[in-house]
Amino acid sequence: MSRWRCVLRFALAASLALLCLPDSAVAQFDGVRSHIQRILVDEGIPSIAVAVARDGEIIWEEGFGWADRERRVRATEHTMYSLASISKPITATGLMVLVERGAIDPLRPVNDYLGEAKLNARVGDAADATVRRVASHTAGLPLHYQFFYEDEPYPRPPMDETIRRYANLVAAPGERYKYSNLGYGILDYVIYRVSGKSYPDFMREEVFLPLGMTRTSVDIGPGLAEYQAIRYAEDGTPIPFYDFDHPGGSAVYSSAHDLIRFAMFHLNADLVDQRGIISDSAIEMMQQPVVKTGPQRGYGIGWASSVNGRGLEIVSHSGGMGGVSTILVLAPAENVAITVLSNASSRWPGQILREILAVLLPDKAPPAATASGRPDGESARFEAEGKLRGTWRGEVHTYNGDIPFILEIHESYITARLGDQLWTLVNEPSFEDGYLRGRMMGDIGTEDANRRPYDLHLEVKLQGNVLHGSLVAISRRANRVGNALTHWVEVKKQ
Repeated sequence: MSRWRCVLRFALAASLALLCLPDSAVAQFDGVRSHIQRILVDEGIPSIAVAVARDGEIIWEEGFGWADRERRVRATEHTMYSLASISKPITATGLMVLVERGAIDPLRPVNDYLGEAKLNARVGDAADATVRRVASHTAGLPLHYQFFYEDEPYPRPPMDETIRRYANLVAAPGERYKYSNLGYGILDYVIYRVSGKSYPDFMREEVFLPLGMTRTSVDIGPGLAEYQAIRYAEDGTPIPFYDFDHPGGSAVYSSAHDLIRFAMFHLNADLVDQRGIISDSAIEMMQQPVVKTGPQRGYGIGWASSVNGRGLEIVSHSGGMGGVSTILVLAPAENVAITVLSNASSRWPGQILREILAVLLPDKAPPAATASGRPDGESARFEAEGKLRGTWRGEVHTYNGDIPFILEIHESYITARLGDQLWTLVNEPSFEDGYLRGRMMGDIGTEDANRRPYDLHLEVKLQGNVLHGSLVAISRRANRVGNALTHWVEVKKQ
């Protein structure tokens, strides 16, 4: 006689239902379960939650450890975890609801859906920065993240102000892939402007509830605080609640149970308690790569795609920020979906995912990662080409005004001067694929950047006698995640 494992599960109407799975369905993951339990003890990870679906059925979902150590609240498959960048395919799904209603044309400029504050083309044409390109990180928008902690006196600015300060196109639209949280902050603002509903309200009413995702919200919705997993810092202390100026890229909370149901919708599972909020063709469009991001890798509308060395086609997204490590993977040809969530920053969700794939798809699971590249501590020697050597003068643009900027590029090193500050060495310089990169000290002079200690990261493209691109103020590593704020820079050879 077969044995069964039964767990209490929240049904769509928020009543309790008894879910029983065959013992064999769960038992196949016993090795993974044991490893998770060891990880929590050995690595000090507060909690991990897992959910696995195959052929339209959830075959394993479980939480391990503490969602809230201080209050001794255990993690379950219904605990709400901060998702970080898994918010992007969720936001993109909301965007596609409006696309299919004819309210948004993905091939129109995103500026058509904004107010007075617009994307500013420092290079290229802003009219080419379409909604689709913003959603696929190919609009030319820069690296950007900015955090606002509830115990600090820095309120999040209105989105129009963030756009004015940072929505500079640092590459021509369509020229290259550049991952940008700012783009998804702009998209959640477009959803608000077009729908007439706040982004959290629109997502709840048009995405979460129709898909039966009752433990999912933008930030922590009303009445859901008791279900959240507290985010923990590297030293094990709780991180105060934080917000962003890019909610559409980072602000969604969800449980492993809800997230696997979201994945099943994107696998066309046709669950009886889910409404078809977007068509199968829209789902396919989201998963199709718009841009190639590497060998056998691409990015579509909110989803990354890849093919591993064993021919397994994957659609996925991961997330990581202070107190968050998450991953969601779909294998459409195998009708498999897996999510692993944690309320600490670590490598373990990715490792656990690989172990689950090895159980389900032993012939196609990715092999163990191998080390590659240069040994630790070794860097390539910089040798400037003749066309680079010399003095370059120009300016760095900030929302407070322009700052004079000089680069002196020598055969084997680079020095720089920002405004009337002291000359400084540009560390770790490199020149590859037409881009000059390096890291330097300096004061960019804005209130946003100066909230935390930072370094300036230079990435400029050579075009004739001009170098132009980004100077990014990136906060130094600390117990709280800081910011990455990009400023347009252009210098000409003298």
